[in-house]
Amino acid sequence: MKHGEFSGEPVTLWLTQDETEDRRMKILKDFSFKDPSSKTWLSPADSVIDGASIPRALWGIVGTPYTGDYRRASIVHDVACDEAGSDRKKRRAADRMFFHACRAGGCSIRQSILLYLGVRVGAAASAVPAWHAAVAVETAGPRTKRTNGELRLELDFQEMADRVLGPKVTDDVEEVERRTDKALSNFAGFRGLGRVATASARSVRSFDG
Repeated sequence: MKHGEFSGEPVTLWLTQDETEDRRMKILKDFSFKDPSSKTWLSPADSVIDGASIPRALWGIVGTPYTGDYRRASIVHDVACDEAGSDRKKRRAADRMFFHACRAGGCSIRQSILLYLGVRVGAAASAVPAWHAAVAVETAGPRTKRTNGELRLELDFQEMADRVLGPKVTDDVEEVERRTDKALSNFAGFRGLGRVATASARSVRSFDG
């Protein structure tokens, strides 16, 4: 399946600022991705990105920002998310594009599904009370321990991933999206993107650390 194509290689500049994490980058030259429907997702020059679409608690599973074959996908997705703002329909479209961009960038089907689930969880986290503590952790640098909130989100993600990957891994983004919607709905009391029904007992369970 043809998933789309990038305009080339991104030209960026690392931004270093006091009292902030040094993971922000400025796009120095227009960069874009054309999806399978021929829609162009532009990341214009002077855009600033931070690779924050996937919660830090999940980096150990899906990878850290700007690493691996999804580096280019993360750039266009960051900009698309900024443009979407609180518009849920636009954010879902940006996440769907991210799956295609991951595949176009060289990610395997399995990796692309996990990355897609990561950004969907990132978008949902603020609406799921059990995940609030995990996404609130923004401590820079190495740490020797993970917080209870991070452990909770990681285990919840692993279980959802098993459901989304299913008995047969698929390269069909619509099927991946359907499975993800179902996993979020069944697991976190979630419907679509952002509307919470009732939190499941599993997602509010506690850990002793």
